[in-house]
Amino acid sequence: MSAAAADRVPAPDFVVYPAIDVREGRVVRLRQGDYAQETRYTGEPLDTARGYADAGAAWLHLVDLDAARIGGYTLTPLLAALKAGTSLRVQTGGGVRSAGDVEAMLGAGADRVVVGSLAVRDPDMVIGWLRRFGVERITVALDARQSGDGRWSLPTAGWTEHNGIGLDPLLRRYADAGLRHLLCTDIARDGMLTGPNIGLYRQLHEIAPGVRLQASGGVRDVADIIAARDAGCTGTILGKALLDGRFGLGDALAEQRPC
Repeated sequence: MSAAAADRVPAPDFVVYPAIDVREGRVVRLRQGDYAQETRYTGEPLDTARGYADAGAAWLHLVDLDAARIGGYTLTPLLAALKAGTSLRVQTGGGVRSAGDVEAMLGAGADRVVVGSLAVRDPDMVIGWLRRFGVERITVALDARQSGDGRWSLPTAGWTEHNGIGLDPLLRRYADAGLRHLLCTDIARDGMLTGPNIGLYRQLHEIAPGVRLQASGGVRDVADIIAARDAGCTGTILGKALLDGRFGLGDALAEQRPC
């Protein structure tokens, strides 16, 4: 699909995105983005994704944790297998550093490319990509950590490097540039099963009501999915709760509906 055609896609329903994070070829989950606090799961990434597709998922959120830390997307073979063997649409990221990286991932079958660290470090470049590739092909990930004074900072490089850029002003800049898809993780809740930060998502929705907001981090049950939807989110990422079997994907998918 061309960028122009993609931009004419109708507004999506509320979307549940089962997530697979891959490190060293295995399905893993981290606690609060800490590579030293890793849980490994027994299933192969492709088999796990097939299970989600069989349960009725339309989308998969696929993360290359190795690339997120050091660059160089490594999941192209897995992405190609997913597109060849399932009906899943795939939103994927990790280690995106250049327009060539975006082109390669789209060429391998990605439906959307997630841009995280570079979206913080070089927003001018990423805004250019929104124009070049189309706003339906890029998801900006602004993953945030709250300081003691209540301000939200945006760590990069797999959440291992810190800078002074604030969440709210950067979101306003992207919204003004036409951003359509934003994924935001409250790092303190990632992998913790403590519930999503509903207050944060309400705040972001108020700042940029036209941006389609994906909640990520902390979801523990279907009630959390409903709360995120009611806070203005148009999607939610499900990782550890699904992998740990806290509820079935079918129960989550039952909450998908027009926004």
